[in-house]
Amino acid sequence: MAHYVVLINFTEQGVKTIKDVSKRQAAARQAFEKAGGKLDQVYLTMGSYDAVAIVEAPNDEAAAAVLLSLGGLGNVRTTTLRAFTEAETVKLVGNIR
Repeated sequence: MAHYVVLINFTEQGVKTIKDVSKRQAAARQAFEKAGGKLDQVYLTMGSYDAVAIVEAPNDEAAAAVLLSLGGLGNVRTTTLRAFTEAETVKLVGNIR
């Protein structure tokens, strides 16, 4: 399963309806599960981003489809980083010639 760090900013609409954030997180969790993935955790943050999520998906296409779908609802904008586990990193580095 591929891992992703998702940097989240609320749109104006997302801020206006912030009291619905738990419902939106539950919907996001369900969307990832339907795509064969998992929403591991969501952290509300201070600074350049309003929140950070750690997610898993079977592949980049599944992750992108879910995140584009969620972004299309108008509450968030996301920046997604593909993350490699320690084991994946060791394997990648081992392949360097």
